[in-house]
Amino acid sequence: MPLVPLPHLLAERPVFAFNVIQIEHAEAILAGAEQAKAAVVLQISENAVRYHGALAPLAAATRLAAERSGARAALHLDHATEPRLVHEAADCGFGSVMYDGSTLPWEENLATTAEMATWCHANGLAIEAELGEVGGKDGAHAPGVRTDPAQAAEFVARTGVDALAVAVGSEHAMTTRTASLDLELIGRLRDAVPVPLVLHGSSGVPDATLVAAVEAGMRKINVSTHLNRLFTEAVRDALATDPKLVDPRKWLAPGRDAVAAEVARLLGLLNAVG
Repeated sequence: MPLVPLPHLLAERPVFAFNVIQIEHAEAILAGAEQAKAAVVLQISENAVRYHGALAPLAAATRLAAERSGARAALHLDHATEPRLVHEAADCGFGSVMYDGSTLPWEENLATTAEMATWCHANGLAIEAELGEVGGKDGAHAPGVRTDPAQAAEFVARTGVDALAVAVGSEHAMTTRTASLDLELIGRLRDAVPVPLVLHGSSGVPDATLVAAVEAGMRKINVSTHLNRLFTEAVRDALATDPKLVDPRKWLAPGRDAVAAEVARLLGLLNAVG
């Protein structure tokens, strides 16, 4: 199925966005989306690009997998800090990018994000940005950081971004689902900001809280570490069950299957929200 621009998906209903690190992730995410009969966002992060050494090969594989699947999917560049990577994404068939200037001081974040938004819009890309603690070295999702609604509204107005990642209690790379979100703040941000809100660090958020966050106003829910943990656990189990395994297909397949099942289950949470 042809790729769908991210703004089109966000205008319809809240969506999950899952990170692709290798082709098995893309296959699993799309299989889960088909099973749940739900749209999905396939994200490739700057860290994944750094791991592979280039964006184009993984992007091409992910794009082709999406186009040949029965799932409605958007292709999104996640947490890009380098303008050259954003420029390359436009050439690789991405429909949107997340430009991350959250560690920069307020005025510098505003200026660089606005410049990037202008370039993206001129080249057919939607852009997501991130705002939390001004100048916080760990970005918007450092422990205890919260996004101010008034500042968020000003940021969107001055930059022209199409979606905004906000800090409401989640943290990146959590391996336990114990995060507590500020649902009242999500509601105030929803009322203050005229573009879709994005929740990063959703791997650490329990199911019931994810549903509550969507009901409070979140539109895009990013998940990566949670799926990676399940993938790795399945691979470990396969190798432990048969220490003689040498064919990577025999131990990668259980990881792919575990991710597909969890993607379908998580997407079912949004289907239940309606």
